[in-house]
Amino acid sequence: MSEFEIHRSHRSGWLRAAVLGANDGIVSTASLIIGVAAAQPVHADIILAGVAGLVAGAMSMAAGEYVSVSSQSDAEMADLDREKQSLNDNYADELKELANIYMTRGLDSNLAHVVAEKLMAHDALGAHAKDELGLAERTLARPLQAAIFSAGTFTIGAALPLFVAWNMSGIQLIPSVALSSLVFLATLGALAARAGGAKMFKGAIRVTFWGALAMILTAAVGRWLGVAV
Repeated sequence: MSEFEIHRSHRSGWLRAAVLGANDGIVSTASLIIGVAAAQPVHADIILAGVAGLVAGAMSMAAGEYVSVSSQSDAEMADLDREKQSLNDNYADELKELANIYMTRGLDSNLAHVVAEKLMAHDALGAHAKDELGLAERTLARPLQAAIFSAGTFTIGAALPLFVAWNMSGIQLIPSVALSSLVFLATLGALAARAGGAKMFKGAIRVTFWGALAMILTAAVGRWLGVAV
């Protein structure tokens, strides 16, 4: 029985958006709750701030991802259009260019030209998109997919510390939100690393460290502003 290698690079688009959204949801909402709580307002105000942060953050993530990935997609489509025009105008030159690419990868001149001819006869634009531009169908930018994944996972991530804050009050609120959020972040980092084929422990530590730093700084600002006011 033959064995097949498992590759995960095709997940990079949606995985990046999903991890970024969930991470931002947990960190920003937990930090917001902790910062507001450190100023010692009433419990209802803390929850209101958390809900507002969830809604605003989800919409911001969706819009930001859509705009940024759309810009990437526009650049990719422009490159493909230019390549298509070059193929129409200078097919022979494009054939030589593709053959030269294969020669730099180790093929001899004759074989490189044969491979280039065969690939371009089958799908000229596809061959140049992959080997000249570094573009492949599975890695092309998808703005709507990125926006949906980012906003959805942000909402889920933000709901976790908000749920903890909803059920806690007084002096228990800040440590409960902080500790639970660190657990959420560690879990997220580990799962994201596993999905991407990386070491789970390294992923967990990386995400947890930056989340902890954000919450500490926000708590310090909230405490300072609370005393100043």
